[in-house]
Amino acid sequence: MSAQKDRWVSSLVFLLFCASSMPRGGSVGLQQEPSPQHYFSGLEAGKASLAFFTPSVSHGAQPFLEQIESSAEALQDYGISVVKVNCPREDVSRYCGKENALRKAFLFRGNRLIREFPTDALFDVNSVVANVLFALLFNEVKYVETLADLENVEKALKGKSNMVFAYVPATGTAEHRAVMEAAFVYGTIHQFVLTTEAALLKATSHDDPDVSSAWLLFCHCQRATDPAQPCRRTALGQPLTLLNIHRHLKLMGAPLVTEVAEDPEKVSTVHLQLGLPLVFILSQKETYEADRRTAEFVAWQLLGKAGVALLSRDLVDLNVLHRSNVALKTPAEGMPIQYLVLEDTDEVITLVEDRNKVKQIQEDEQQEEEEEEDEDEKENNNQDIQDDQVVEAVSRDKKRELPLEQVLVLTEENFHSSLSEAAQTVVLFYASWEAVSLAVLRSYSEVATHLKGTPGVLLCRVNCWDWPGLCSQENVTQFPSIRIYKEGQQSVTYNGMWGTEELSSFILLSRVSCPLKLATMDEAEGYLRGEFPSELSSHHHTSLLGVFSAATSKAREAFEEAGNILSGHVRMGMYLEDDALALSQKYSVSPPALLLARSGGRSVEGIALSEPSVQDVVQMIRYELLDIFPEITVANLPQYLELRKPFLILFTAGGISQMESKEMLKLAKGRAQQAFVACWLNLKKTPVGHGILRKYFSTTPSLPVLLWVNLHAGGQVFKFPPEEPITEMNILSWLEKLQAGLEIPSSSLSEEDWKPPLPAYDFLQMMEPSVPELSPHPGDTPVPHPPKSPGGDAAGGDTATREEPSRESKAEEVGSPGRDLRGTAPRLAARDKQGKRHSEL
Repeated sequence: MSAQKDRWVSSLVFLLFCASSMPRGGSVGLQQEPSPQHYFSGLEAGKASLAFFTPSVSHGAQPFLEQIESSAEALQDYGISVVKVNCPREDVSRYCGKENALRKAFLFRGNRLIREFPTDALFDVNSVVANVLFALLFNEVKYVETLADLENVEKALKGKSNMVFAYVPATGTAEHRAVMEAAFVYGTIHQFVLTTEAALLKATSHDDPDVSSAWLLFCHCQRATDPAQPCRRTALGQPLTLLNIHRHLKLMGAPLVTEVAEDPEKVSTVHLQLGLPLVFILSQKETYEADRRTAEFVAWQLLGKAGVALLSRDLVDLNVLHRSNVALKTPAEGMPIQYLVLEDTDEVITLVEDRNKVKQIQEDEQQEEEEEEDEDEKENNNQDIQDDQVVEAVSRDKKRELPLEQVLVLTEENFHSSLSEAAQTVVLFYASWEAVSLAVLRSYSEVATHLKGTPGVLLCRVNCWDWPGLCSQENVTQFPSIRIYKEGQQSVTYNGMWGTEELSSFILLSRVSCPLKLATMDEAEGYLRGEFPSELSSHHHTSLLGVFSAATSKAREAFEEAGNILSGHVRMGMYLEDDALALSQKYSVSPPALLLARSGGRSVEGIALSEPSVQDVVQMIRYELLDIFPEITVANLPQYLELRKPFLILFTAGGISQMESKEMLKLAKGRAQQAFVACWLNLKKTPVGHGILRKYFSTTPSLPVLLWVNLHAGGQVFKFPPEEPITEMNILSWLEKLQAGLEIPSSSLSEEDWKPPLPAYDFLQMMEPSVPELSPHPGDTPVPHPPKSPGGDAAGGDTATREEPSRESKAEEVGSPGRDLRGTAPRLAARDKQGKRHSEL
């Protein structure tokens, strides 16, 4: 929910609460109508009205009228008028002429009758407000009777919206009214579900709940990514009043864990504003991932009882004990923050529930700090060493301000309106606390400067940490992510390298239709020379032109669909005029055909195109765009690895000699080119080649060196004899020996899977992990059950949430959440003389 919308909802709920608390003025708000004709003529379309039709003298209706009059002002808060219509004695209409009609109240929306209420169902103000709102909010509040009905609603909401599930022992009660009033305010944000079935409440709980009391559960379905996994739910621990429900929904909408990079004294969250404490998990870069898992685990345990924040020691200079790993901030004004050393997460839970333990913990840790101060200082010497190059680079330049004046900041309020401001809108989805996102943001700012003044291009950014709902709506599950939006077209996602040059090229290529339809022979020839379209004339991209005749419609359709897939990555044109045959025959091919123009049109290659599938065309285009004898770089290596062929790679200490280039090019163009990739790598331009050679050999061999490497079958590395000249004939002879098994490999690579050091960030999973559950499942491990009474636990303490036991993930089974807090930073583990770290705990 946006901040503006959140403030609006808070204000509205507050006003409704105040309105419901004010004394009523009896008949204030009740409208008197002289006749049915006057009443029906004054009804407005879309406006709701509750009417009671009575003769001018009706003593039997007096108790009911008193309740109607008392509820008139409350219903006016929701835009519902309450009217007593006086029926003349001679009126024999449906509403005035029948005895039964005089015992009913009628709810209208405009001139349409919504519901008839027996007067005995509207026995007090609560029943009037609850039943009227329930009738009007028929689509916003679903009534369910069985567990299957509830699970069907939950299934339909997964990944889309959260659910508020309420049980009331009977309709027309104060609790029923509170739920309906909350649904009136929040019904467009969350799906409300109501039941009065005690059996259904018992079926959703692992214990035996008190069915005589009303219950409310917030079900976290919006972030539920596993269709088989029930939505995690958090119960309201206070009585069902409008203010308590509003407070609960505010807490459920707050971030699970807040990242803090400032003095905690200045931090203010919704938890503090609502009178709850805020727990800080102190972290630093060496243990960030483990600390975040710990913080998320603690946050789920304290959901509704306290907020949880992750405080980075590296970004905030804290004048506290070195060993402190947890801090507690209370909502009381003027109270100092308490910094503590805790052993596990159970102590954090106890800390929130038993404030008397704080003083004892502080006294114990002060004594231990004095005893181990020297050991702490030794570990402090290495605390700033970074083990990730991206994090290190971002940390090194963290005080550098990025020139982001040319990048528009998007929010939930202006996102959709901004997409229509330019012909092409580029949006970077990122997380402001994540290192890779910040690194990409730096490149993105350089792209914005480079493209400044380019007509029809608008560069924007969305911080997914601030606007998770927007990123979820756009199905952004990993960040950073870049998408290009064009009016009336599906967005295009960038999946290339994150460098400035690559990003700029993608944005510029995306401005042109792919494929670009050419109308004349001159346009087609100019396109092959790189002169058309004019906006790309200064960019030297390889041009691909599809030539089709009227009889090749299937191939043309596959080519067009391939262009949609490759938009932004490939420069593609299409020519299908009457003289298409003449154009293709000029390059010795017949339609359908592809014309591939390299080096600004100085070399045009004709390629026959059969009528394959769209995927075949995409793969064919990607393959044909590869260089015949490429120089391998970090940027293009993945393209050649996708071919899953052995590499014949020449490592050089600089450029390649003319003789070696000529011989290797002849080899690459020969019949054997389909069997392997002939390429070369310049160690001066791509220094990572030094590490590759050291992986192959114990020491770096003398250069140039020619190697045969089969990464996809055994990982064997063969070294071409250094005493032999690098010629086509010598290499072919050597390759024949390899195939015959007459050569001994110089080394063999291990069978370990070469994966990135860290997995890609799944934004939705990080923001709100899916944990269960609405109904019990066999085999679940029980945890301590919530209290049966919404007012508190068995000991009489204040309980903010009733939470179902959650199914532990595989990661949790091996200790990944880290209930032990001793490893929140390497230097903080000094208490344990063995020096354990997160990986050991």
